[in-house]
Amino acid sequence: MNDPAGGRVDPAAVHFRDSWSRLLRDGHGAMVSPGILGPLVYRTAELLSRAHSDDPFDAALAERAGELLVDAQFTDPEVLARAVALLQQWPPPDGRGPALTGAFAAGWSSALRDRTLREQEAIRRAVDLARRGAERALYASEARFRAMFERAAVGIGFADLEGNVLTVNSALQEMFGAGTEEFRHLNVASLVHPDDSPGVWEAYHELIKGKREQFQCDKPYYRQDGEVIWTHLTVSLIRDEEGTPRYQVAMLEDITDQHRLQERLRYQATHDPLTGLWNRTAFFERLEALFADPEPDARFGLCSVDLDGFKNINDSLGHATGDQLLGAVADRLHSSLAPLGHMVARLGGDEFIVLLENCQGRQEGISAAQTVLGALAPPFLIGGQQLAVRASVGVVEQPVSATTPGAAMRSADLTLYRAKKEGRGRWTLFDPRRNAATVSQYAMSMRIPMALDRGEFFLEYQPLCTLDDGVMVAVEALVRWRHPELGVLGPEEFIATAEDCGLIIPLGRWVLWQACHQAAQWTSRFGAAAPRMNVNLAVRQVRNAELITDIDRILQESDLEPGKLQLEITESAMLGPRDPALQALRELVGMGVSLTVDDFGTGWSNLAYLRTLPVAGLKIAGAFVSDLHSTGEDPLGWRIIGGMVSLAHQLGLTVTAEGVETAADAERLREMGCDCAQGWHYGRPARPGEITRRIVERTGGTRSDGAHTSGQQSLNRD
Repeated sequence: MNDPAGGRVDPAAVHFRDSWSRLLRDGHGAMVSPGILGPLVYRTAELLSRAHSDDPFDAALAERAGELLVDAQFTDPEVLARAVALLQQWPPPDGRGPALTGAFAAGWSSALRDRTLREQEAIRRAVDLARRGAERALYASEARFRAMFERAAVGIGFADLEGNVLTVNSALQEMFGAGTEEFRHLNVASLVHPDDSPGVWEAYHELIKGKREQFQCDKPYYRQDGEVIWTHLTVSLIRDEEGTPRYQVAMLEDITDQHRLQERLRYQATHDPLTGLWNRTAFFERLEALFADPEPDARFGLCSVDLDGFKNINDSLGHATGDQLLGAVADRLHSSLAPLGHMVARLGGDEFIVLLENCQGRQEGISAAQTVLGALAPPFLIGGQQLAVRASVGVVEQPVSATTPGAAMRSADLTLYRAKKEGRGRWTLFDPRRNAATVSQYAMSMRIPMALDRGEFFLEYQPLCTLDDGVMVAVEALVRWRHPELGVLGPEEFIATAEDCGLIIPLGRWVLWQACHQAAQWTSRFGAAAPRMNVNLAVRQVRNAELITDIDRILQESDLEPGKLQLEITESAMLGPRDPALQALRELVGMGVSLTVDDFGTGWSNLAYLRTLPVAGLKIAGAFVSDLHSTGEDPLGWRIIGGMVSLAHQLGLTVTAEGVETAADAERLREMGCDCAQGWHYGRPARPGEITRRIVERTGGTRSDGAHTSGQQSLNRD
C-alpha cells in the first residue's frame, strides 16, 4: 500500500488508526461535534503512532494522547480499558508494548486525577463557603451545601480533630459498602492498611495539629466485605473565623481499576512471561541496588544455572515441549530457593540465575548450588513423557566490596563455562586464578587477528633425520608468536586458544603459506637435497571445507612441488570411514601431498583402521618416548614401541619417533627398525638460516644436478 506521496504505509498502523477512530466515535464520541471529534481522533492517533515507531521511545507522546482524551471528556473507564486492549494488539517494535501502554494509561490517569483534583478543590472551597454561609444565613446556605455534598461523584467525609467520623456522603458509603451508622462508630486511626506508604500518618498528624492545610496520597482501605479499595485521598483542614482548626474533610476518588492496571503493567515489565520468574531487567536492578550502598562486611552469592543439552529437547520434541519444560524447571527452582530468601530469575533461553543477598559464606553458595541440582534431579513429566534434565552451575561467593555487578556476572559466566567443560551436571566454585587465566586466554584470542596483521608470528623448523645415517630429510614447521608484552610464545601457549575460538583457520593458512614458500626457496637452490616440509593440521583445518582450495592455491603461488609437502594430522583428528572430511584427505594425496599421523600413541585409535587411511607414515609421540625414562628402564614400553614399528611397517607406513634426545635412544630405535627421528639429539627448532647452513654443510653447496650455489650468499639471504 502507498501513501499519496509515494511512500510505503505500514498496514498495521493503518489498521490501528481505523480501530482507534471507531473506538472514539462510539459511546461518548457520538455526542461530540464532528468538528471537534475529527481533529481529536487524528491528533491522538498521530501521537500514539509516533510513540510506537520513534527511536528512541518517547513516553511523553503516548502520555499526551491520554491527556487529550480526558480534556475532551473521554473519562469513562471503559474507554481506557478498550484503548489499552487495542494498544496491546498493536505489534510493538523491540518489546516496547508494555512501555507504550503504560505511558498512555499514565497520561490518561494523570489528566483525570488533575481534573478530579480541580473539582475537589472547588468542592472544598464550596464546603468552606457553605460552612461560613451557614453560620451567617443558616438554612439557605445549608440547603445548597447538602445538595452538593450528597450529589458529589467523589466520596466526602467530615471528622473532628480527634479523628471521629461525623458524617459521610452517599458516594463514600457506596465506596466502602457501609452505612451512615457504621461510619459514625469509626475513627480515622482505625483505617490503617498494611500497604500504607511511609509518611502518610506523619502528614495526617501534622494536619490535625494545624501545621499544614492539606495533604494527598494514594491509600488503600478495607471495604466492609473485606475487599481492598485503592483511593486517591485528599485531606484538608477546616478552620473557624479566628483561624483555629475545627474539622477535617476527606475526599476520596476510587482508583482501584487504575491501580490494578499499573500493577499488571509493572508485573509484566519485571517478570518473565514464560516462567513467571523475575526477568533480566529486574534481576540487574536488584543486583545493582545490592552494590549501591553495602555494609562494610556485606557478602553476596551468585549461582549461574544453565540446562545441559536443552537444545536437543527443542530440536527433537519441539519448542512447545521445551517451553513447558522451562516452566516446570522454573517452578522447582522457585519453590526450592525462594523460601530460603534467594531471588531466582530467568535471563533468557535456558539460563537462570540465583542471587544470594547477605550471604554467610562460601558454604551457603555451595548449598544453594546443591539445592538447584537436587531440585532438578527427579525427571519431569511433560506431555505424557518423562524428561531427565541436568544442569551446570557456576558459583560465585564474594564480599560486595571486592567486585562490581558486571565483574561478578562475568565471573559467574566463566565459572559456569568451566562447570560445563569439566563434565556438566555439576557445580563449580569460582577460582580467581583460573578466572584470570581464562580472561587472559580470551584477551589472547582477541589479539591473534591483530598479531597476524602486524607480522608478530614467525616460523622455526626442526629437522627430521634418518636413523640409519642421520641425514636431514625433512623439517617440521613450528609457529612462534613474538608477543609485544609476553615475549616469544611457543605453540603450546596459544594454539589451543586459537582452536577454541576458530582462529586456527586463518593462522593455519598463514603457516602453510610461509612454510611452502620457504620450502620452495630451498628446493630452488638445493634441488632434491632440499628437505621435505612437514606442516601440522589442526582438527578444525582438516574439517574445513576450503582446505583443498587453500592448499592448491598456496602450492601454485609458491611454485612448490606437492611431493615436497607432508601434512601431519593428530591422532585425535583421525576420521571414521564415513566422515565427509576423509574424501578431502584422499584428494590431497591425489594431488601428490603426503600425510602422516602425528602424536601416535597418545590416543585410542583403531590400529587396524590405519590401513584404510591415505597416510604414508606415523610419528610416535615424543611424550611416549620420554616417559620410558621417567620410571627407569621399561622393557615393556620399548616392546610396545617395537610393536608399533612392526605394525606400521606391515601396513606399508614409515615411522618417525619424536622426542629423541640421546644417542642411546636413537640407536635403540634404529635397531627396532624405526625409520626417522626428531628431537634435540638431531637439532632444536631453528630459523631458516640455520637449516640452510646444515644443507650447505651436507651438500657442499652442490645441487643434486651437479650445479653449485654460493652457500655464504644463500646464508646471508636467509
